[in-house]
Amino acid sequence: MKQVLPAASADGAPRRRHFLKAGPLLAASLAVPALPVRAQTGGGIRWCGTWGAAPAGPPPSGSIQTYASQTLRLIVRTSIGGSRVRIRVSNEMGSAPLRIGRASIALRSSGAAVNQSSLRELRFGGATSVTIPARAPAVSDPLDFVVPAQADLAISLYLSGSVQGTTLHNAALQISYVSPGGDYTSSVSMPVSRTLSSWPFLTEVDVNTAVPCLVALGDSITDGQGSTSNANRRWPDYLARRLQSSLGSAGRIGVVNRGISGNSMLTDYPNALLAGYATLERFDRDVLATSGVRYLITLIGINDICYSSGSNPIPADELIAGYRQLISRAQARDITIIGATLPPFEGFVYYTTARERVRRAVNDWMRASGEFDALLDVEAALRDPARPTRVLAAYDSGDHLHPSDAGYQAIANAVPLAPFLSTNTTAAEETS
Repeated sequence: MKQVLPAASADGAPRRRHFLKAGPLLAASLAVPALPVRAQTGGGIRWCGTWGAAPAGPPPSGSIQTYASQTLRLIVRTSIGGSRVRIRVSNEMGSAPLRIGRASIALRSSGAAVNQSSLRELRFGGATSVTIPARAPAVSDPLDFVVPAQADLAISLYLSGSVQGTTLHNAALQISYVSPGGDYTSSVSMPVSRTLSSWPFLTEVDVNTAVPCLVALGDSITDGQGSTSNANRRWPDYLARRLQSSLGSAGRIGVVNRGISGNSMLTDYPNALLAGYATLERFDRDVLATSGVRYLITLIGINDICYSSGSNPIPADELIAGYRQLISRAQARDITIIGATLPPFEGFVYYTTARERVRRAVNDWMRASGEFDALLDVEAALRDPARPTRVLAAYDSGDHLHPSDAGYQAIANAVPLAPFLSTNTTAAEETS
């Protein structure tokens, strides 16, 4: 077991990950060489992430999906718009080269069908195909393409030969599509052999706009566990809409969701790879390498508590040391970091009074220390006033930890807007 910071149980027992039905807190990560914050490439174009997911994997060997010369049509929701686009594809969890024979992008009309007039071919280094080495990502060439804000995109990847889906974001909460054998990247109405509830290989969509990006980094609560599928009701989705409706031009901020169900801040679990690398380990790839990153909201730590001993759990000081690492690494790159208190969880399957004391100590430190640039008080947004250790019934998805749609909206509504007003500037589009 690889540990980023000491995370053994205080009683000396090794921490073990137990997969939760519907996950207690899912999330994930990978490792890519860090790029300078706001570093831009491609003929002087300034880029900003409009959508993203954190890659993880590989799945258990018996669960790996194999594609035989088939096309994936992956559906994602933009946060902001632009007039040029590029995508990032990942083979970071693969052990063999990934061959993409052809790729395209379009506006989705319904199901697996796209708007014909919007369908465009994507290229990589000028070529229609690309072979991505194991453990590496690839970025497509910039493409003239009008991307609306709050729109569904369909990214189609034709996988040449036999390909194993080892790199993926597991809990997409969005249906995507797999074709029968064949290249359907240029087809308006793609035939469907089966559907997917994950996002294989695709990890980011960028647009050419000189505005900042906000990364939401966390576990299953950021990933949206318990929210309505195919409805974009995760709290980062609600936040993207709130920024745009409340702040005018200052709210034109890309929002990229890097939550992974099951993720922890301090510890990797080799037997649960879909939960991703620990947050401290994946920070460079999932935060610093995100195009245009300027803001970070981090909601992480409840899994570290839940997966530790129920009677003698992880000390709050270990979690606080982890938060201080996140703060230092973000601020060193001029990223405004907003910390988030941990939600109430009495009634959840892993609740104990000892774990509750750690959660409370962490939240007390967050509020009193002032070490984050700002604070999102998730606990205050979700708790039942009559019983503060529980999530309010109207905000509870049913397992007493993961919020309902209304609960996720309450989290988004509790995000302080002052940091965005004080540092953001009027959005400015750039062309090549």
